[in-house]
Amino acid sequence: MAGPVSTRHPVSAAIAPLLLLVAIGLGAAAQASDPYHDSRQHMIRLIEADVRATSDYLRRTALDARVLEAMARVPRHEFVPDDLVDAAYRNRPLPIGHGQTISQPYIVAIMTDLLDLEPGQRVLEIGTGSGYQAAVLAEFGASVWSIEIIPALAEQAAERLPRLGYDQVEVRAGDGYYGWPDEAPFDAIIVTAAASHVPSPLLQQLRTGAKMIIPVGSPFSTQQLLLITRDQNEQVRTRQVLPVRFVPLTGEH
Repeated sequence: MAGPVSTRHPVSAAIAPLLLLVAIGLGAAAQASDPYHDSRQHMIRLIEADVRATSDYLRRTALDARVLEAMARVPRHEFVPDDLVDAAYRNRPLPIGHGQTISQPYIVAIMTDLLDLEPGQRVLEIGTGSGYQAAVLAEFGASVWSIEIIPALAEQAAERLPRLGYDQVEVRAGDGYYGWPDEAPFDAIIVTAAASHVPSPLLQQLRTGAKMIIPVGSPFSTQQLLLITRDQNEQVRTRQVLPVRFVPLTGEH
């Protein structure tokens, strides 16, 4: 019996290995231009593992793919002090000066995921820090208003974010407890420092159907990450997500 007749053109067969080599070369060139590519991908895998390990708390075994894609694009090494650049993609918080930290990537990922953002939405962030969380939010196409109580950190973030292309983030120094009433209402509010209670000014600045994610509890013990939703009937619903540890929300209140 005769074998099957090949329909592949002999020239195409000869070119295919060359095309593969070109593709490999382009991939290597892209990684060479971004020396942190592999580190970011490793960070994403660590986040995914932590999500699976805490799935009972989160009520899911995987995050929205858009969250991980956003975090894979943000250059976290630009948001840490120079002497910690080599540790930038470890799955842990890092000090950024003034007694503050950049949050653990896993925490940034789950807080972002819980907000369920859409492009064009308006987000209020309390606790800018170095600006990393704001950059992740901006990757969704959201407009972000971010308040930082430490003027030096606010100034640094206000310079860093537009330099990295995040022009839709507005940063100001101030007490985030009172929110940003001139820009309210917001589609989402994210608080990146632990409060002793949910600030009523922030609840008032939530749009109907909006969500707020905030850690609540004593600054010297485990806190609870809360997901708060203002539903279509203007009722406020609260869900405890998981135990966390954040630096305290400070200010005169």
